[in-house]
Amino acid sequence: MLMPWSTSRLRVLLALVIADLLLLAAVSVMGAEATAAAPHGARVIAEEEVGERQVDITVDSPALGRTAKVRLLTPDGWERRRPGQTWPTLYLLVGGDGNHKAWTEDYDARLQDLPHLRDVLVVMPEMPLFGFYTDWFNGGKGGPPAVETFHLREVRPLLERHYGAGPRRAAAGESQGGFGALSYAARHPGLFRAVASFSGFVHPLEHPHAVRAGMTYLGLDWTAVWGDPVAQRANWQAHDPYYLADRLRTIPVHLSSGDGTAGVLDPPGTPPDPEVPGLEDPADPFPEDAISPTETLMQRQSQSLATRLASVGTPVTTHFYAGTHAPPYWKRELYRSLPMLLRALGTNRI
Repeated sequence: MLMPWSTSRLRVLLALVIADLLLLAAVSVMGAEATAAAPHGARVIAEEEVGERQVDITVDSPALGRTAKVRLLTPDGWERRRPGQTWPTLYLLVGGDGNHKAWTEDYDARLQDLPHLRDVLVVMPEMPLFGFYTDWFNGGKGGPPAVETFHLREVRPLLERHYGAGPRRAAAGESQGGFGALSYAARHPGLFRAVASFSGFVHPLEHPHAVRAGMTYLGLDWTAVWGDPVAQRANWQAHDPYYLADRLRTIPVHLSSGDGTAGVLDPPGTPPDPEVPGLEDPADPFPEDAISPTETLMQRQSQSLATRLASVGTPVTTHFYAGTHAPPYWKRELYRSLPMLLRALGTNRI
């Protein structure tokens, strides 16, 4: 004969069943969250630990039409992060070659050794060659590579959903990365709390011939990015920080660049940059002692933008110096600008 269940035992059994159901529901939700894609369909397909506090994630990106890498320099405690835990986030952008490893491997920046960055998630995304941090015009058809969409509508939501990236953001970058930091900030007010550009291509419409020369030299269609600078001038202006300066007036901006001559960080006998046909404007020639014409242009653009930003009341700081378009200067300028960037992020280590 079966013994009847007591009321207390029934309550215990019911509690255990409910607990099991809740656990199964939680596991189901966690599994869905872990495999969720970004709103535009991007998804992380691989993760790899590549160095001290460094993780590479591989993103299957509809915006680029291929997979692409993002390198993370993670903050202390990141591996043990709790659901919903976030950190201030610094987007550190690279130049025209688009190499996501550049800041940690090529520039000797030793980011992992900087105590200031132990409370910050640093994000270093890949970019297509000469991608210019832009959804390409492609003759009006659009489509891949949609670089801005990849960075801001695919990578950013994935990082904020799964990897601890928080809503307090700043951005900095070298060359085209400097352009990207300022253009993204201006095109998306409120996205970043501060931005910095090192040797940045920050006013493309001042030297459209340089875009043509550089992309032609690499075998690329120079009108594919924004179109023709006359026929599609409005599209160029819609991405050019100089014409968007009023949208930057509420955040700190730092601009730095060399003048193209040999400086203190250039070893004796530094050779000139490779000659790029069409880079020089005959009406505005480079100085005779310039060995890095690209950097000469970057300083001219940065100075133009600095004047424009100051005119609209932006809290802009500058550092212009003798020097070339080279990593030692970008490392130095990152170190110089970090206090400003970290203050804007509200971190405890400055």
